[in-house]
Amino acid sequence: MINQTIDQYKQVVKHCKELFAKKTKDYGTAWRILRAPSITDQIFIKAQRIRSIQEKGQQRVLEGISSEFIGIVNYCIIAIIQIAWEEGESLDIEYQKLEPLYDQAIGEVIDLLKNKNHDYDEAWRDMRISSITDIILMKLLRVKQIEDNQGQTLVSEGVKANYQDIINYAIFCLIKLNQGES
Repeated sequence: MINQTIDQYKQVVKHCKELFAKKTKDYGTAWRILRAPSITDQIFIKAQRIRSIQEKGQQRVLEGISSEFIGIVNYCIIAIIQIAWEEGESLDIEYQKLEPLYDQAIGEVIDLLKNKNHDYDEAWRDMRISSITDIILMKLLRVKQIEDNQGQTLVSEGVKANYQDIINYAIFCLIKLNQGES
């Protein structure tokens, strides 16, 4: 089953990365102006919209929840890149320079997936998308608290680890949505 998961995972990542590349061509790297809490809030509003649609059972904006999960993946990658970026780096970054950073970040997340999937035995496959959405929101609230504490934690993992978990959860939802689950 793990090989199936990795194949499905890579297909979703490929789609997310293609969209990231196209948006970079359209908008450049305007996101570089965002401070870390602003990126977290951007991810939060996407997750909150998904939950709102799930609870109401309808939506008024045509863009579906799949596009919001893709946005969550890409904004988490952006957050990871911003964390690692040196101060004073230019706001305008060529895609050719961003692509290896995207690949590195997603590579670390895939490694995390393999390790956690081994230990948890693909438990995510039996979870509801709505439950995974709630977990994403909980992790975002944790990130907000860590940011409010200037990154200081006593025993908890930092923001990067939470963003990595959020990416995995969002990709699990996209796999489930691609399989016709709701």
